[in-house]
Amino acid sequence: MKRIRGYKYRAYPNKKQQEFFAKTFGSCRYVYNHYLAMRRSRWEEWHDTMSFPETTKDLANNLKKEHEWLKQADSSALQQSLRHLENAYENFCAKRSGYPKFKRKRSDQSYRTMNNNGSIRIEGAAVRLPKAGKVKIVKTREFDGRIISATVSLTSGGRWYISLQVEEEFELQPNKGGKVGIDAGLSALYTDSENNRIENPKTLSKHEKRIRRLQRSLSRKQKGSKNREKARIRLAREHEKVADIRNDFQHKISYRLASDNQVVCIEDLDVRGMMKDHKLARSISDASWNEFFRKLEYKMGDRGGILIKVPRTYPSSQICSCCGRQNRKVRDLAIRSWTCPECGAQHDRDKNAAVNILVKGLEMLAS
Repeated sequence: MKRIRGYKYRAYPNKKQQEFFAKTFGSCRYVYNHYLAMRRSRWEEWHDTMSFPETTKDLANNLKKEHEWLKQADSSALQQSLRHLENAYENFCAKRSGYPKFKRKRSDQSYRTMNNNGSIRIEGAAVRLPKAGKVKIVKTREFDGRIISATVSLTSGGRWYISLQVEEEFELQPNKGGKVGIDAGLSALYTDSENNRIENPKTLSKHEKRIRRLQRSLSRKQKGSKNREKARIRLAREHEKVADIRNDFQHKISYRLASDNQVVCIEDLDVRGMMKDHKLARSISDASWNEFFRKLEYKMGDRGGILIKVPRTYPSSQICSCCGRQNRKVRDLAIRSWTCPECGAQHDRDKNAAVNILVKGLEMLAS
């Protein structure tokens, strides 16, 4: 069985390579913004747009001749920036995202290049890239497969990464065959149907004091000064540290769930809608449910497991898991435990919801 998997490595390019990457970032950003502006104006004037082949042809025949410096960048990377623009429009038309926005220099920078006739390959502890040569990496993982593309990225904190997209053969890994339902929360990341409670690490809250201090330090620095740039990097690195801690925790928990269970049932949460509640938005963002469920989904797939998403309209917290009666009074989130008026069973809100999510998920699987 074949799959496409990404392998991300920390990179340490030399000064010459960093200069080339910076020029390629700028060239890709210019091409993306140029054709985004062109497509916007054409739509406003004539209600017409440009397709990917049209923009690619215009890039080769016109824009590169007008701006000779674009030829210094990787040509495959420039074409991929147009492909990203096309994908952004497709997502907008499918209502998966908002209207495409112009790229900024101050955000994380990246470009993607394709492997044409072995132009991207691993050579010892380095990756050979078109026009950049051998770039030193920390080779943390091995793979045996065909490299499709490479993405070079620079974070706001100044860290370089190279991500390789690889097509490889793989065998499904075994799991222990369990079945579990999960009720996500804020005080606890989730409570499962076996009454296991995984506490939310609240990574952002623990680093909030230092982040605020770094933000105040940044605001006091004069715009355009070297000290302001240093303060910006310190703040960006602190945010990256928070993201790294959260990411590591989610990988460990999702790996454990995927290894122990054949079926995992979760609630299909409307996280975007929930984020509109300004009282809970910060805590919901810190919990990062969508990213946790994304990791869990692909890890379940690697082990032949099934992730079932129960509809968000299902009142899992209100139904008694013993007799099936619905208690509408439990809509109040302040009620953490309750007694069923029908059968007298005592319920913990989160565990009861997890049990109901498991039952509903298994019903969906059977049907």
